[in-house]
Amino acid sequence: MTERARKTARKLLRKELPERWQHTLGVARRAAELAGAVPRDEGPLLIAAAWLHDIGYSSELQLTGFHPIDGGLYLRERGWDPRLVALVAHHSGARYVPVDRGFSEIMATFPFEESPLSDALTYADQTVGPNGVRMTVEYRIAEAITRHGPNSPNARARVDRVPYLLAAAQRVRDRLHHVGQPAVRPGQ
Repeated sequence: MTERARKTARKLLRKELPERWQHTLGVARRAAELAGAVPRDEGPLLIAAAWLHDIGYSSELQLTGFHPIDGGLYLRERGWDPRLVALVAHHSGARYVPVDRGFSEIMATFPFEESPLSDALTYADQTVGPNGVRMTVEYRIAEAITRHGPNSPNARARVDRVPYLLAAAQRVRDRLHHVGQPAVRPGQ
């Protein structure tokens, strides 16, 4: 599944969206480092979700214009594992943004999961910037609001989304500490 996910992401992002591809490479690397924060048998699913989390940005996939939903719809239509599909659709607190954009009904078709796996995917995504550069969760949140604008759906959803992102990050750091693995610091 992981190799298929990597090939799919590469095909959809590398040429059309090279900056997004660099981000995706960084998120997949980060996910591999975070495998200790999830049950052993879920490591490959975490890495596959990391490869696929932003494929909805590809112009080939855009149906709604909201990349988590577009990526989830694409994967579901092609018969990918339903849990993987839902992780992509809900990554990084995406469920808080559709309310503002009128996509709540579509988002509800993807089961929401709050687990070590979804936390690790969120942490991987929220600690890698647009060009694949490592950063803190707090810096990434500020960077995204600056990049998208103060009146963007992401910015308007921050009241609910930011506490979720920070809590997920803390849970990952706690899990890593519990298993004796230090949290990977930004810039490493």
